[in-house]
Amino acid sequence: MNPPLAVATAVTFVWLGMVLAISFLETPLKFRAPEVTLRVGLGIGRMVFRALNAAEVALAVVLVVAGVLGGVTGRVAAGGTIAVVILAVQVGAVRPALSRRTDRVLAGEDPPRSRGHHAYIGLEIAKVLALLVTGALLLAT
Repeated sequence: MNPPLAVATAVTFVWLGMVLAISFLETPLKFRAPEVTLRVGLGIGRMVFRALNAAEVALAVVLVVAGVLGGVTGRVAAGGTIAVVILAVQVGAVRPALSRRTDRVLAGEDPPRSRGHHAYIGLEIAKVLALLVTGALLLAT
């Protein structure tokens, strides 16, 4: 495997691991911990997802650059592109709406439940699948 493809493979699996650990392990468990109120959980979540999304953007950039330098095409490029586009939608559209709701809760309001969380979770599942397929295809290269 050429060095750029090795980097792309490593980055894909690091990105996948981060999403699985934060979105599907830390986040649900945080709200089940004793003494963690909704406000505290949302405050922590805001900080954690801001950091996760920043790391994801950096990993996405490295993935794209390594993919271009490594000459990926076809299904590998499609899988990586899907993951990057999903991240862009999450960061550019879904997270801002969730942040506005979080602002209201942290200000003491009791806004109605948000469907944005369901959209974010659905996109996270799709992103996990895209990263898993991309990583598997890179390994097979």
